[in-house]
Amino acid sequence: MKSPRAELTPQMEHYTFVLEDQPYIGFFQYGNENTPVYRTDPCGFRISHTADGRTASVAGERPPGPVRLLAGSSAVFGVGATGDHATVPSRLGSRHAPGRPWLNFAGQSLNSVQELMLTTLFQHYLDEVEEIVVLSGVNNLVLSRLPESQQGRHGAFFECGPAPENLPTPDQRIARASELTVRHLKGWQRFATAFGARLTYVLQPLAPWVREEPAPQEKALFDELDEVSNWRRLHNDIASMEVGRRYAQALREGCASAGVGFFDLNPALGEAVADDDWLFVDRVHCVDAGYDTVARVLAEHLELP
Repeated sequence: MKSPRAELTPQMEHYTFVLEDQPYIGFFQYGNENTPVYRTDPCGFRISHTADGRTASVAGERPPGPVRLLAGSSAVFGVGATGDHATVPSRLGSRHAPGRPWLNFAGQSLNSVQELMLTTLFQHYLDEVEEIVVLSGVNNLVLSRLPESQQGRHGAFFECGPAPENLPTPDQRIARASELTVRHLKGWQRFATAFGARLTYVLQPLAPWVREEPAPQEKALFDELDEVSNWRRLHNDIASMEVGRRYAQALREGCASAGVGFFDLNPALGEAVADDDWLFVDRVHCVDAGYDTVARVLAEHLELP
């Protein structure tokens, strides 16, 4: 008998999280990967789709003219999608906001400073950028559990050391994660200003921040994952809607002080779906229908053609 994960989400066997060691950012996708569910360009950025059937990527071919960037980590990369066509950048570029190509400007397991560093390392591939959306937030809060000795000057990153037995309080985790995020958004703001682009920070969806009870398929998947992972032990204190809203408020205030637009996708996504709509493959990543709904709600908020 197949497990729920194998039966419901067979595409996940191709998301192995084997990343290439990279200077400056630590790790990134391999370039020119071609798996049954995703392809990357020569620099490791995932391919996205456009409304006219063409493809676009940071270091690969794309239609001429201005582009829009969707930046972030594994959820923007599209872990859980059955193909490149189903990621949020692809759904924006091919259906919900198709006026310009959307580039998938994301790397798996990145924190906010690593996301920002991509702009420095790969800006030479970008000529005209008219819109930048940073869809992120979960990784910084997850990494806030690590002790001060692992935080360094710019925040902890994945694989930098073991998790402690005694975790900071949710308020301490929110304060640390939001401060780092806003600090790095000021760098994004300078980057956007240089291009004359609008910048928006979007708090990405986390399943328990979207709705109190998961859909039936989600519950089966979450229960299976909880048997083999330490999610509940390490993150149960932040995996509540109340903490999600407090985190969003801290980010909202920080973005306002930095002059950056802010949008909490979690309540908007919860209002856009029915209780039994299947959105998530795990608590952070979506199935195709979930990513399409994220793209639709995001496009409505941004009011882009």
